[in-house]
Amino acid sequence: MAAIGTRGTVTEAANFKPEEDVNRLRGAMKGVGTDEAAVIDVLARRTVAQRQRIKEVYKATVGKDLTEDLQGELTGHFEEVVLGLLMTPPVYDASELKNAMKGAGTEEAALIDILASRTNAEIRAITGAYLKEYGKSLEEDIEGDTSGMFKRVLVSLATAGRDESDTVNEAQAVQDAKDIYAAGEARWGTDEVKFLTVLCVRNRNHLLRVFQEYKKISGREIEDSIKREMSGTLEEVFLAIVKCLRNKPGFFAERLYKSMKGLGTTDTVLIRIMVARAEIDMLDIKAEFLKAYGKTLHSFIKVRSGSQ
Repeated sequence: MAAIGTRGTVTEAANFKPEEDVNRLRGAMKGVGTDEAAVIDVLARRTVAQRQRIKEVYKATVGKDLTEDLQGELTGHFEEVVLGLLMTPPVYDASELKNAMKGAGTEEAALIDILASRTNAEIRAITGAYLKEYGKSLEEDIEGDTSGMFKRVLVSLATAGRDESDTVNEAQAVQDAKDIYAAGEARWGTDEVKFLTVLCVRNRNHLLRVFQEYKKISGREIEDSIKREMSGTLEEVFLAIVKCLRNKPGFFAERLYKSMKGLGTTDTVLIRIMVARAEIDMLDIKAEFLKAYGKTLHSFIKVRSGSQ
């Protein structure tokens, strides 16, 4: 299972008694309708590890699968959230990636959000879960469902090949900045492969140094050059990589804000981030949201969800 962070809003429930939680969930599903408040009270206040234990005890004492039972009881977005909470992080991410590539069209935002933000260990866990759950490799499905340079960037990210050391090679950083500048702003057309090689492979500290050097050479932030040189999903994925390197909680705060502003709410994005980051860095995402938008994430969700 992917490592859980220390900046989550969901923490271990004290005096955890899975047998009592199982009884509450069984009671919530008895009779006509479901006691949704009880389901929330149990599952939203337990960690991933505790929820896995609840699932085990449910199966042992009831002889049925908790996920299947809840699936039969719940509908809509509430069902999506609850079923997401019952999965381990790699399985949840794998299911989100699979859903993004199912049927006609592709939900590129899911592919970008997940692959641009996860660590090497998390990506390796996701690719393992994907193969186990769906009998096909993640790379195979990405190749069959996307195209062009966007596909190549996603495949590169899915290989979990980023250097994760803290080392900054000063000479290499200067050269990388020059290479990116030469591949974009300094020429007619853009050599996207050079952007891929640098942005998908180098470590975070090194790239932050590259971005400083790039601004010196070009007079622009790397994000501005990406917007000038690229478009569509390729622009989105490169921007996501840069934003995650600079400030991952800030990236997710922006994605949440954009999912809720304007007409309607992009529920899939909202649900995915809230479920996936609850135990990792949701405290930091909330702080970044408040700093960037002057409102609490809680109040924003309340207003947007109430208007649906």
